[in-house]
Amino acid sequence: MQVLAGLLIPFAGTTLGSAMVFFMRGMHKEIERLLLGFASGVMIAASVWSLLIPAIDMAGEQGQVAWVPAAGGFLGGMAFLLVLDSLIPHLHLESAEPEGVEAALKKTTMLVLAVTLHNIPEGMSVGVTFAGALIGDAGITMAGAFALAVGIAIQNFPEGAIISMPLRSEGVSRGRAFLYGALSGIVEPIGALVTIVLAEQIVSALPVFLAFAAGAMIYVVVEELIPEAQAGAHSNIGTVGVAIGFVIMMILDVALG
Repeated sequence: MQVLAGLLIPFAGTTLGSAMVFFMRGMHKEIERLLLGFASGVMIAASVWSLLIPAIDMAGEQGQVAWVPAAGGFLGGMAFLLVLDSLIPHLHLESAEPEGVEAALKKTTMLVLAVTLHNIPEGMSVGVTFAGALIGDAGITMAGAFALAVGIAIQNFPEGAIISMPLRSEGVSRGRAFLYGALSGIVEPIGALVTIVLAEQIVSALPVFLAFAAGAMIYVVVEELIPEAQAGAHSNIGTVGVAIGFVIMMILDVALG
């Protein structure tokens, strides 16, 4: 029950953020850049302190060459998201042309798929840290796993708002915009559960799973979030958001992990 509650924390963040469509008419571009930068900072810090460092430490304790599982898993995670990014039809907020395989989908559907694609590695990262805490010899505490879940939830809050309010501006009703925004985050607890099951079956491969999740998250940051945060004038606002998000996630992980 404790683990299930932890897995639902990031989804709660997305849902609460999506609910902002009922209270706000729109979002200023500069605020959007700040929030995108914030999400980037959180994901970068989480990838380092919650995933890569534990992966390296655990591989060393297992008698492996410490950097090999981390490097291989990281590149595998990047490649996995590259494939998904190339196959899943989706549309980013500031883009006029959809990406992925050509499909006759509505613009609103492809906007939701873009955010859903971002949420897959976040669910994996939460799931693999809880798996490490459950296994008990991965150097990951349950408090550390909850710290990551809370950090992901904090950055999911603005992500939920960033998807629901543009949908409203596209003519979607407030209720449906909220629903679409919330549903974009449902892949997180699902992905987390699948990752836990896989990681518990192959304990020796946990360092690879941790690094894989880190690579997937960094792909999203570099490919999507930071370019969107830096688009247009006043790009330094996005940079400030990265700094704030990075420091908050670092403090959460070090203080609670």
